[in-house]
Amino acid sequence: MTGSTVTDRNLFSPENLRNPIPLYKDLRENDPVHFVEPMQAWFITRHDDVMEGFRDPRLSASRGQLFEYQLQGVDPNVAREFLGTIQHQMFMKDGSEHVRLRRQTLTGFSNQKLDDMRPTVHRIMRELLDEVYPQGHMDLLKDIAFPMPALALAELINVPLADRARFKRWSEYLADFSAPAVGANPVELATNANQAMVEMKQLLLPVIEERRRNPGTDSLSLMIQAEAEGRMTPEELVANICLIMFAGHTTTTDQLCNGLYDLLTHPDQLQKLRADMGLMKSAVEEMLRYTSAVPSITRVAGEDFEWHGKQLRKGQLVFLMMASANRDPSAFPEPDRFDITRDSTQQKHASFGFGAHHCMGAGLSRRELEIGLTLLLERLPGLRLDETRQPRLKCHSLTFRGFDSLPLRW
Repeated sequence: MTGSTVTDRNLFSPENLRNPIPLYKDLRENDPVHFVEPMQAWFITRHDDVMEGFRDPRLSASRGQLFEYQLQGVDPNVAREFLGTIQHQMFMKDGSEHVRLRRQTLTGFSNQKLDDMRPTVHRIMRELLDEVYPQGHMDLLKDIAFPMPALALAELINVPLADRARFKRWSEYLADFSAPAVGANPVELATNANQAMVEMKQLLLPVIEERRRNPGTDSLSLMIQAEAEGRMTPEELVANICLIMFAGHTTTTDQLCNGLYDLLTHPDQLQKLRADMGLMKSAVEEMLRYTSAVPSITRVAGEDFEWHGKQLRKGQLVFLMMASANRDPSAFPEPDRFDITRDSTQQKHASFGFGAHHCMGAGLSRRELEIGLTLLLERLPGLRLDETRQPRLKCHSLTFRGFDSLPLRW
């Protein structure tokens, strides 16, 4: 092999979480199907292997084992509402059950529906920028990256979002339990996630009842129609709206911060984009590749089988490391170079997954990123990192990567 072996292969060490790129390189070159005994988990790091893993029906999305691992020694009743809800979500299903739920939900995420959302996203961004522009500074996470996708989703689904702070708390609690930090208190995480799920459903249930009486053309109404026709149960309806509200918001928040940070720390690429805003689509694809908001997706071995010379056992976790796949030189020439002119039509990043479980919200996320970044650069020509306040990176897990704070000036 061509690469040198790193001395610390602990994927959860503070240094490797902060900067996993050297470890990814080492594992791709020396141990691309890497086993971690205490977790009974495999870590897949090569691009082609990750893509193959997404297609392999022996790797199941029904990954309740992940939460069982986190709740070892804890009364599972503390997360009863959370666990009972996620079992009805499409991202936890395989085969025909996954296809059925996905098909009923996709009607609200057609390209036409998402294109119709563009003026809404424009308006939300303009209003948020109007609030911060006179100040000359902001925290991108708090002032733009969190509220923009949350407000856009609320309008797409047509649910009230008067209390942003409450929604932010729900998102944080669900993310923290889904991807716990090393050393975090599992009882506290489970209790908080459970309460977030309870409160989210308390918000949604009256809205659903009202929409049953007065259906519209929004995504929620289309899902209710599927339920009325017997293609989705009431439990599945609520569970998958919760999924859309959480997953469709958290990841875009993180990706907007990651992408703008990479752009601002590569001034040659920033200058190139400002000179030709027609590069925005390819710039967004490069941002998704270079620093993915979701570094990995988990699967569970559904049976015993041999894979790339390793023996996988039923029930073992399998981490498909998309962030490593995105830095694989066999798929991306000079993968550690941030290049907004990279041909993303020929070089496919893995940041939205692949195959049957390809991220359903990818189209909305791309539109939000393109519109958000365009307006940020157009409205704030002097945009730069705040020299007086350091950004705080969010990198405590393998599932979510972003910023806890990203101060900017103009």
